[in-house]
Amino acid sequence: MPAQSRSSPRPLARAVPTSADVARLAGVSRATVSYVLNNTSAVRISEPTRRRVHAAAKELGYVPHAAARSLRAGHSRMVLMPTPAVSVGPLYSRFLGELQWALGRLDYTVVQYGRVGLTGEEAARAWAELRPVAVLAPGAHDLGPRSVSLLKRSGARAVITLGPHQVTGAHALLMDQHAVGRTAGHHLVARGRRRIGVVIPEEKGLEAFSRPRADGVRESAEGTGAEVVDVPLRYDEASAARLAARWRDLGLDGVFAYNDEYAMLLMRALQDEGVQVPHETGMVGADDLMLGRLLRPRLSTVRTELPSGQELAGLVDRVVHDPAAEPLTRQLMGAALVERESG
Repeated sequence: MPAQSRSSPRPLARAVPTSADVARLAGVSRATVSYVLNNTSAVRISEPTRRRVHAAAKELGYVPHAAARSLRAGHSRMVLMPTPAVSVGPLYSRFLGELQWALGRLDYTVVQYGRVGLTGEEAARAWAELRPVAVLAPGAHDLGPRSVSLLKRSGARAVITLGPHQVTGAHALLMDQHAVGRTAGHHLVARGRRRIGVVIPEEKGLEAFSRPRADGVRESAEGTGAEVVDVPLRYDEASAARLAARWRDLGLDGVFAYNDEYAMLLMRALQDEGVQVPHETGMVGADDLMLGRLLRPRLSTVRTELPSGQELAGLVDRVVHDPAAEPLTRQLMGAALVERESG
C-alpha cells in the first residue's frame, strides 16, 4: 500500500514588528521611538539616538501605524488632493508636484484621489471617508458651501479651493484666467489685429480655464473696434486641419490659441494650408513652454506665474494649525506677455 503523501508544512506567519521591538533593538524606550519616528520637535533627542532608532526600524521593517498616530494627535496628517479631471498641462502639473514634495517635507502625507467625474457633495462625501486633515480641491469639482461644511464636520481642518471662484467657508487660492486672456488680447489689438479668433478647446473639463480666458480677450477688445470670435478646436490633427482649411473664410487676422499646446497644433495646420504666421494671422499662446521657443516662427505667449510649492505648503500648514481662522483669499497667478515672432 503506497505511503500516504504528507503535505508540506505551511510557513509560519511572520509577526508584524512593533514599536516595542524597535525600542528593544535600539536600546531605548518606546516613547523615544515615538518621538523619533514622528519627528516630534518638543523633545530633544540626540542625533546618535535618532540614527540608532531609524536603523532599528529599517532592520525590522517597522512602519508607524497612521491610524494610531492620528488618534494620538487628534487628527490625521493626510492632505487630500483630488486628481484633476482633465489634463492640466505641464506647467500646472509641475506646480502640483512641487507642492506635494513641499508638504511631504512638512510631514504631511499627500494622497491623490483618483476617482474622476465626482463633483459637488458627491465628491465631498467620497473625500470625507478618508478623514483628511486638509483638502486641496481644483475648482472643476464645483464644491459649494454645503460640501465644505460636510468636509469640516468630518474632521478636515482646512478646505482650500484652487480655481477662479471663492466658496463660502473655504480658503480660496484664486487663479485668474481672465488675466491670461486680457494679456494676450491687449497684445494682439496693439499689433493692429481687428478680427481675433479665440480657441475654445472641445475637450470636456477645460471650460473653467478656457471660458474665462476667452472673456479676458473680449474685455481687452472693448472700445477698440476689434471683433472677437470663438473658434472651437479639438486637440487632434484632423480637427486642426479642418479648421485651417476654412481659416481664410473666417477672415481672422489674429488668434489667441488657449495655450501653447493648442497654438503649436494650430500653427502647424495653418502652415500646411499655406497661411502665413504672423503675416496673415498673428498668434499668441499661453504657459511659455520650451517647445514654443523651438517653433518657427517662435511662439509669442503669456507666461503664467505661480508661487513656489514650498510657499503654498507653508500656507496649508498655517491654516491646518489655525482651523478657526477666517477664510483667506489669495490671488495665485500673474500673467506677462512674452513677445516673440508669431504675434
